[in-house]
Parts: sequence; C-alpha cells; structure tokens
Amino acid sequence: MAFADNLKQLPKVSHLAALNLLDANDAIVASIENKPGQAGSLAVYNHLAQLYGAIGPEAAKKGLELFAEHADDARANPGRHPNIDRLIGLIERRETLRVKQVFEV
Repeated sequence: MAFADNLKQLPKVSHLAALNLLDANDAIVASIENKPGQAGSLAVYNHLAQLYGAIGPEAAKKGLELFAEHADDARANPGRHPNIDRLIGLIERRETLRVKQVFEV
C-alpha cells in the first residue's frame, strides 16, 4: 500500500503539537512537529509509540512498511528523509527511543 493510503489508516494527530524522541539518558535527540512536511512522520511515529510503547528495532521495521515508497527512496538517498533514516539507524544499531507527546494548547 502507498504511504498516502497508509496515513489514512493511522490515528489522527491534530491534538499533538510535536513528539519528542528521547534516548536512554532521557535526552531529546529529535522532535517531530505537527507541520507541513512532518505531519506524516508525526502520525507514523505516534502510531508506532502507541503500538509498541517505544520505537525500537521491531517498531522501526513496522514504520518502514508504513512509509512504503518513501522508505525505498530513503534507502536510495540517505539524508533526504531524516525521520526514515532514523528508523533505519535504530534497526542497524538495535537502539530504542522513547516518545513523549507534546499536546496542542
């Protein structure tokens, strides 16, 4: 299924301003904001956090499936899709990131 179709199946994220991704030391390593160009990634990462509790290698593999054709493009063009690159890195390094929701006020 294409990424756009996958997005339609994910829970809505209009209540979120962002997601903060935290490493094992609780340091914020990245933020994904609810804005054009990042809203799809926000929906995918939020869904993964809901399903898995955190984003580790297993969740990252599911994320790559959800990103569909964009995951293929990310593999062919490292750096073009940083949020997908991050998932690939989590799989390769066998790392896990915790996710903290930042709600709209």
